[in-house]
Amino acid sequence: MENEQEEQVHEEGLPWKVVAKYPTYELADQERHILSKEPNLQVKVKYMSPSKKKDYFAVKTRVDPEVQLAERKTNKKKKRKS
Repeated sequence: MENEQEEQVHEEGLPWKVVAKYPTYELADQERHILSKEPNLQVKVKYMSPSKKKDYFAVKTRVDPEVQLAERKTNKKKKRKS
């Protein structure tokens, strides 16, 4: 038998949207906790350090990729053929 190695292709996920920017992690974390109560929503806090500007913490969100994939499949089934 031959050893077959499966190549794992990394697929890019859905893009994250910046919903708020805060000067401290504590403030950003409070916003993250509020937003994380919504179902099917992923939330994260990311440290941003642009040059020549002040550092800040960005709160980012996106719809859960598994949920969006399921929605796409159901939307395809609903389309009529003319």
